Amino acid sequence: MSVFLYLPERRRVAAAAGVAAALALALASCGSGTEHSSMPGTRHGSSATASVPGGFNEADVAFAQMMIPHHEQAVSMAELADGRASDREIKSLAADIEKAQGPEINTMRGWLRSWGKSPSPSMDHGMPGMDHGGETAMPGMMSGKAMAGLKAAKGEDFDRRFAELMIGHHEGAVTMAGDERKNGRSPAARKLAGAVVRTQQAEIGTMHKILDRL
Repeated sequence: MSVFLYLPERRRVAAAAGVAAALALALASCGSGTEHSSMPGTRHGSSATASVPGGFNEADVAFAQMMIPHHEQAVSMAELADGRASDREIKSLAADIEKAQGPEINTMRGWLRSWGKSPSPSMDHGMPGMDHGGETAMPGMMSGKAMAGLKAAKGEDFDRRFAELMIGHHEGAVTMAGDERKNGRSPAARKLAGAVVRTQQAEIGTMHKILDRL
């Protein structure tokens, strides 16, 4: 009877020893995995992931800072069409400009906030977009005099002025967007620049056709 009781006890001891050995092996394996995480290949993967979000350069900042007031002026021009434009296509085009460029302004402001940059270009004398003596340095931006003339126009006179001025304004935006596509780093900013080029070039073509029939 005493032998019968002794054998199970030995089995229990052996089982416990087996569990302890398995646990020790598992802990050793975990320690080995931790050491592998410091290998050059692992560090490279971690570094690559960390460098992707938020990547931008000065060209991206300049694009957003300059395109915001550029878009704002286009929206102001488009808003004047209400009650002044007589051509159906001009009215439709003005509505499209408001619908597209308003949200783009908000998007670019968001980028600048996330980058820790001012939402507006420097107000220093001579900076692009500043109006000096009726002339502007930013591509396509209208002078105060030209804007006042558009505001005073009505009917077909407004339609023609709007198309002529907006063509120049769009051409300036296309130039700025082209610079961003070549020199920018931010994928989001470069994507928006591509959309500006495609959309505004198409609208330029539409406005040339409108002028041909007015």
